[in-house]
Formats: sequence, C-alpha cells, structure tokens
Amino acid sequence: QVQLVESGGGLVQAGGSLRLSCAVSGRTFNNYAVGWFRQAPGKEREGISCIERNANTTWYSDSVKGRFTMSRDSAKKAVYLHMNNLKSEDTAVYYCAAQGWGTVESMCKLPLFDYWGQGTQVTVSS
Repeated sequence: QVQLVESGGGLVQAGGSLRLSCAVSGRTFNNYAVGWFRQAPGKEREGISCIERNANTTWYSDSVKGRFTMSRDSAKKAVYLHMNNLKSEDTAVYYCAAQGWGTVESMCKLPLFDYWGQGTQVTVSS
C-alpha cells in the first residue's frame, strides 16, 4: 500500500510562489510514476504535471507550463511542485498521486493512478 501526504499549500498573492511537497510511504518509491493534480470548485480534477519513475520525462499541462516545475527526490521519497507567478485561476485543492500507468501525458490526462493523497488547498488572491 502507498500513502501520500501533501503539504505546503496556503494563501498567496497573485504573482507569488509556493512549493508543494508530497511525502510518499509504502512500496518502493522508484518503481512508479507520480503526478500532481488540482480541482477547483465546480470543476473537474485536472492533471497538471506527471513525471516518470526515472524522472527522465515530465509532462505539464498548458495551464501551468513555464510557471510550475515538478521534481522528485528518491532519497527523501518525496515529490515537489514549485509554483511561480501564481494566478487567481490556480486556486484549487492540489493532490499528488502515485503509480501511474501509460505515458506521462496519458496518465495525467485520463488520469491513471492507483494511489492518491488527501490534498492541500492553494488560494491565490488577486
């Protein structure tokens, strides 16, 4: 069983930055792809970034490309989402997910993940 716990959310002004963290416990961290998703009120869950298990390929949605950077640290068994130039439309609950299937793009878009965290709220004030 894999457990994921997100942290780092909060309230930030537009144009500001935040770093989200996701601590992963359970099965071997290096064996699976991970991803970040978000869900705004009244909207469907959106895949924003997914990374392969070997970190060679990372996919970003158009809505965050150039502003967000995803990374993973195998030694710490953690996944990070560095968010810069935040906009009001980035306000959402952010989730990390583990053990994705398929290409990084398909696993983010469908989504195809076996394990999910509880989420952390990010609120961007304009």
